Amino acid sequence: MNVCIIGAGYVGLVTGACFAELGNKVICVDNDAEKIAMLKKLKMPFYENNLSRLVKKNVKAKRLFFTDSIQEGVRKSLVIFICVGTPPKSGGEADLSYIESVASKIAENMSSYRLIVEKSTVPVETGKWIEHTIRINNKKGIKFDVASNPEFLKEGTAIDDFMHPDRIVIGCQTKKAKDIFIKLYKPIKAEIVATDIKSAELIKHASNSFLATKISFINSIANICEKTGADIEKVSYGIGLDKRIGRDFLKSGIGYGGFCFPKDLDAFIHISEKVGYDFGILKAVRKVNEEQKTLFIKKIEKELWILKDKLIGILGLAFKPNTDDMRFAPSIDIINSLIQSGARIKAYDPQAMEKAKTIFKGVEFVKDPYEVARHSDALLILTEWDEFKTMKLGRLKKLLKNPLIIDGRNIFDPAKIKKTGFKYISIGRV
Repeated sequence: MNVCIIGAGYVGLVTGACFAELGNKVICVDNDAEKIAMLKKLKMPFYENNLSRLVKKNVKAKRLFFTDSIQEGVRKSLVIFICVGTPPKSGGEADLSYIESVASKIAENMSSYRLIVEKSTVPVETGKWIEHTIRINNKKGIKFDVASNPEFLKEGTAIDDFMHPDRIVIGCQTKKAKDIFIKLYKPIKAEIVATDIKSAELIKHASNSFLATKISFINSIANICEKTGADIEKVSYGIGLDKRIGRDFLKSGIGYGGFCFPKDLDAFIHISEKVGYDFGILKAVRKVNEEQKTLFIKKIEKELWILKDKLIGILGLAFKPNTDDMRFAPSIDIINSLIQSGARIKAYDPQAMEKAKTIFKGVEFVKDPYEVARHSDALLILTEWDEFKTMKLGRLKKLLKNPLIIDGRNIFDPAKIKKTGFKYISIGRV
């Protein structure tokens, strides 16, 4: 099948590479000429596990192509996926101007029937506006369908998530559109949930908001554990074994980050207010998440007293492991707060340092965890990279000015690490 992906960001590039891997001929379109030039040279604009290999393989097989011409992509493809950004506005609602612009250009360049699919995360009722926009710009009266096919990709495991999904959600209005989807996804063994467009749009926002709720809930429980002497790791394990609840997203820490959860939660709150419903639970979820970073900073202040001129080592900058994504990463607020208090910062992340250099001023970026530890008054763990779990603790202790680890991701066993002579502070464990 001929497929066009408009927007070569995290979702678009992964989706395009995976559809090509399934045997389709895919054109990825992006108006960023520099990004397209980079992709044509087989250089990735961001890090995602196994993405580079998949792109190179399918470009070589002549199944995956890149262009900055939306006209080329639309005219050569039956199915067109809109994967452009929907960044948050100041009030939390999604900015859909890119969606509208792309829809207009699709309409202007259609030569025969097209299935236009919203893949970007969008508010409910966006589908009807895409259809309206295409209809008023479709001067030749060419037939088309609009559909919703939300993505459920986790950064770091996005390719595996695409190839082995829990479900495939398709929202469409016609049998023709549904049949195209079924053919396109036939190689993937997963349940297809076929709905109307509005229901598909809501499934995406509801899913992300519920997962964010689980994270804020377990962080609230972690705070109770600290006050009572209970162990959050044991509590979350016991909760998660209940099949009605499940173990995923019950990991306590410094809060969720990344582009999806904060943006989608804000957007869903705004959507609810727009239709006249006060979604109080989600407002509490957002409040807890912000407070979690503040509570972590208070742990640092409690252990170091005066932060001014203290040298603090940071392990992990990305919002989660196996990605270089710094968008809404908890590390940003934490590091900026420390800098404002006069602390000096050394930092290391296996993938995210180049992006972090564009965000922070005055931070010293070093080559490995041991350089972070050298002469530091404390070591903070902000991202749970596997590399940090296997560090040589004896070497770290000798390099640190003060054998203090404040762990925002609970990667070590408190009893074992304390035996090595460290003072170890974690989340929800005494």
